Amino acid sequence: MPFAAPYAPADESLIASLMPFARVAPTTRAHAEHLIGAIRGARTRIGGLEDFLRDYDLSTREGLALMAMAEALLRVPDQGTQDALIADKIGAGDWDGHEPSDAWLVSVATWGLGLSNRLLRPGDTVPGVLGGLTRRIGAPAVRAGVRQAMRFMGHQFVLGETIESALKRAREMEAKGALYSYDMLGEGARTRADATRYAKSYADAIEAIGKSAGTRPLPFRPGISVKLSALHPRYEPRNKDAVLRDLVPVLRDLAKRAKAHDLNLTIDAEEQDRLELSIAVIETAFADDAFRDWNGFGLAIQAYGKRALAVIDWAGELARTHGQTLMVRLVKGAYWDTEVKHAQVEGHADYPVFTRKAVTDLNYLACAKRMLALRPHLYPQFATHNALSIAQIMTMAGDATKAGPGFEFQRLHGMGESLYAAVIRETDVPCRIYAPVGGHRDLLAYLVRRLLENGASTSFVAMAGDKDVPVDDVLEFPTDLAETPRHPRIALPGALFGGRRNSDGVEWGAQDDLTALATAMRNAPEAPEVKPLTARQIDAVMSRAARAAPLWRDTPVATRSTALRRAADLLEDNRAALMATLAREAGKTIDDGVAELREAVDFLRYYADEAEGICIPRILPGPTGEANRWQARGRGVFVTVAPWNFPLAIFLGQTAAALSVGNAVVAKPAPQTPRIAAQAVALLHRAGVPEDALILAPGGVEVGQALMTHPALAGVAFTGSTATAKAINRALADRDGAIVPLIAETGGVNAMIVDATALPEQVTRDVVASAFRSAGQRCSACRILYVQEDVADRMLEMIQGAAATLTLGDPMDPATDVGPIIDADALSRLTDHIAGHTPIWQGDAPDGLFLPPTIIELGRDEKLTQEIFGPILHVKRWKAGQIDRVLDEIAATGFGLTFGLHSRIDATIAHVTARATAGNVYVNRNQIGAIVGSQPFGGHGLSGTGPKAGGPLYLTRFVEEVVVSTDTTAAGGNATLIAMEAR
Repeated sequence: MPFAAPYAPADESLIASLMPFARVAPTTRAHAEHLIGAIRGARTRIGGLEDFLRDYDLSTREGLALMAMAEALLRVPDQGTQDALIADKIGAGDWDGHEPSDAWLVSVATWGLGLSNRLLRPGDTVPGVLGGLTRRIGAPAVRAGVRQAMRFMGHQFVLGETIESALKRAREMEAKGALYSYDMLGEGARTRADATRYAKSYADAIEAIGKSAGTRPLPFRPGISVKLSALHPRYEPRNKDAVLRDLVPVLRDLAKRAKAHDLNLTIDAEEQDRLELSIAVIETAFADDAFRDWNGFGLAIQAYGKRALAVIDWAGELARTHGQTLMVRLVKGAYWDTEVKHAQVEGHADYPVFTRKAVTDLNYLACAKRMLALRPHLYPQFATHNALSIAQIMTMAGDATKAGPGFEFQRLHGMGESLYAAVIRETDVPCRIYAPVGGHRDLLAYLVRRLLENGASTSFVAMAGDKDVPVDDVLEFPTDLAETPRHPRIALPGALFGGRRNSDGVEWGAQDDLTALATAMRNAPEAPEVKPLTARQIDAVMSRAARAAPLWRDTPVATRSTALRRAADLLEDNRAALMATLAREAGKTIDDGVAELREAVDFLRYYADEAEGICIPRILPGPTGEANRWQARGRGVFVTVAPWNFPLAIFLGQTAAALSVGNAVVAKPAPQTPRIAAQAVALLHRAGVPEDALILAPGGVEVGQALMTHPALAGVAFTGSTATAKAINRALADRDGAIVPLIAETGGVNAMIVDATALPEQVTRDVVASAFRSAGQRCSACRILYVQEDVADRMLEMIQGAAATLTLGDPMDPATDVGPIIDADALSRLTDHIAGHTPIWQGDAPDGLFLPPTIIELGRDEKLTQEIFGPILHVKRWKAGQIDRVLDEIAATGFGLTFGLHSRIDATIAHVTARATAGNVYVNRNQIGAIVGSQPFGGHGLSGTGPKAGGPLYLTRFVEEVVVSTDTTAAGGNATLIAMEAR
C-alpha cells in the first residue's frame, strides 16, 4: 500500500484539526477527576515508578544522579571504578535533606543514599581523604548496597530477567484476567552477531509464551513486541535494499512462529527517520499468504509524530486489502528529545514531531478516534497513563465499552496499577500489561527512556500523583495552543543559530528525497577538466589579484557579505551537481557529501556575519580634542591552500574568510581535486565576487612554491600535513619583504579514552564513525583508542563486529558507508604501515583504491607518534587508576587536534578535559564533524597555528588594523569643550 505523507509538515497547518479535542465534556472531565482520585488515593506500600518520579523527578539533581547511576553501575566490572561512580553520583544529591516518602522502596533507597553520601563526599577518589578504616569498611558496604538497590529497582520495572521467570511471575495476574505483551529488552543491534542473538531470543520467547498461553482466543492472548533495529545491525534508510533482503525473512519466521501459537506480534515504533523503512518492511512481510487467516500481526504508532494519522490510514488500508485485522498500539512516543536534536543537527526544514506535549496529547486523541472508526480492520490498543486521555477515549467509544468493546488499554509493568484498577472495575475494556523482560544490564536503557518520558515535572504521570497540584491544572489544556502550537523556546532547525540561517540538510528517512538526490547525482554531467597553472603564470595571476585587492577592500562590507550569502544559496541550489563531483573526484559518499556541502554553506554565512562585525569602523575613547578612528581591513592578496579530503568545505571556508574582510584571494586546490574547486569559484563569481578578486590557481608543488615566494603575497591560509605546513613556514621566513601571517591547520594523532562506565553500544557507534567514516581520511579522525582493560575485550568485539557491517563501494550508492582512498600513493603508504604490524581485525574491500577498515592493537610500550591518514584504528589497553599515564602519552606526541572521552563519571570528565591538550575535546560522542559557529575547529602544537576555523577569532588573522588619530583642536582651539554647558 503506498504511503505518502510530508515528512515534517508545519504545526500551524495541523493544529486547527486537533483543537476540537481540547474541549472536554463535563461527564468526561468528571470521569477523569475520578481516575486521578484513584491514583492519589492508592500509593503502594512498596512503591513503583510513579513513586520514584514523584520523589525524584528529572528537574532535581537527585533524579539526574539516580538515572546516571542506574544507567552505568551494573555494567562496571572493577571495584575501583564502581567506587568512583558511586562517589560521583551520590555526591551530586541532597539525600539527607530529602523528605521521607510513604513508599517503602523510595524511603529505603533515600536512607541508603544518604548514608552513602556521608561516607563518600564529592570529589573523593580511591586514594583520597576517606582512606583508612572508613574506606575499608564503608566502600564495600556502600558498593554492595547501591548495586542491590539498583537491582531491586530493576525487579520493580522488569517482569523477569528471563522469559521463563517473567511467565512464572505473570501467571498469578493472568489467572485474574490480566493480559500481557512481552518486550524482550535490548537496544538496536550493532553487529550481525547481535542481530542473530536477538532473533534467537525472540524466537525462544515466542515458543515459551506460546506453551503457557492457555486457551483464550485472540485478541485476548499474550503477545510479544519486536524491535526491527534489533534484527539488523544497519537498520537505516540508506540501507533499505539490504534491510528488505536480510530482515524480512527473519521477521516472517518470527511471525509464523507467533501465528503457530496464535499470539500477537507487534512491531515496535522507532525513530521518525526509520518510519518509512519500517512501513516497507511491515508491508513486505505481511504480504506473505501464510498470514491470511491470522489476526495477530500488529504495529505501534507514535502520536508525537506528525504523520501518525497517515500511518493509521495506511494500516487500515493494508488490513482491508488483505481482509484481516491489524492490532495497532498507540503510544505517545519515547524518543522526543532525540527527534528534536536529530532535526537540528541534520538541518531539516521542520520537526517530524510536535514540540509541545499538549499538542501531542491532542493528536493522540485524534489518532484514537481514527482507530476506533477503522474497526474491525484495526484492533486499537491504547497505551497511556493519562487519566484524561482514558476518559476521552471511553467517551468516543460510547456504549460499546459495556460489552465487546473491540479495543484495549495498555500500561507499563510497574506503572499505572491504581489507575487501571479503577478502569477495570468500571468497564469491560481489557487492559494489557506491557512487560519488559531481560537482564539488569538490558534494563538500563529502557529505564532511562521511561524516566525521560515520564519523569519530567510537567508530565501527566508526575502531576497526577502529586496531591499539591490542583486537579484543574492536570486536566486543563493550555489556552494558547491554537495560536502557539510550537514550543516557544524550541526554534526551527533553520533558526538554530539565530540570525544566521542553518544550512539545509537531507532527511534520509524521506525515501523519495533520497532517491531523487541519488538520481540527480548520477545524471549530473561530469565537471570539466581543470588544467594546472604553470609556474610562469603565477606572476600574472598574483598581479591581477594585487590590482583587484584595493577595490575589493574598499567595497562596503555589507556588499561583500551579501555576495557570500548569495553564494551559499547557490551551493544549496546546485547540491546534486556539486555532490556528484565530490563523489567522482574525491570519493565522497552521499552522506559525507551532504555534510561537506552543508559545512561549506555554513562557512559562507558565518564569515559574512562575522565580517560585518569586525569591519565596521569604531571610534575609540581618548582625551578631549582628539578623534581616534579604528578600522580592520584586508591585508591584500591572500593565498589559500586547501586539502583534498575536504575539497569544498575547507576550500571555501578559507577563501570566504579572506574575501569577507576585503582580501583578494588566489585559491589553490589540492592537485587531486581541482574540479570541485572550479565549480565553487564559478558560483562565487556568479554571486558577485569579482573575477580578479578571486582567482583559481590549480596545480602541484611547483605552483605552491611559486605562490609562497611572490612579492605580492600578504598572507597564507593552509590546511594539510604538518610537514607541508613547516615547509611553507620556512619559505615565508626566507622571503624578502613584509612578514606575512600563516594560518595553518594540520593533522593529529587523535586519541579517544574509554573507561569502564562507558556504554559499549555508544562507544561502538562513535568509534566506528570517528575512525572509519570518510575512509578515515579526516584530520579529526580517531587514530588511537585507549580502552580500560577491564572492559576492553567486550568493547573491541563489538567495535569489530560493527565495523564488519560497513559497506565499501561506489560513493554514489546511498548504501555505501566507506569510499576509496584518494590515490595509489596514499593507499601504498597505508598498506606499508599495516605490513609493519599484525592487525587484530581487518574487514573486506573491493578491488581498486579501497582499504578495508583495520584495527591494530599496540603493546603497552608501543606508541603512535605520527598521523596515519586512513581507516586504521590503533588500540591500547590501560589499567584502572592510570588514566594520567595515558594523558601523558597523548600529550607527548606534540599533536593537539581532537580528543574524545567516554565516561559516566563527572569527576573523571572534569579531570581529563582539564588536562587534554587538544583544540577540540568531545565527551560521550564521536570526535568528527565540527559544526561551524558551535564547535570552532583547530588544534595546538603540531596540529596548527590557530585561530580556529569557524570561530569568533578566525577573521582577526586575515586583517590589518589601522588607527587614524586626529587632533581636532589644530584649527585653534577645542570649541566642543569650550561650548559645553556647566552643570
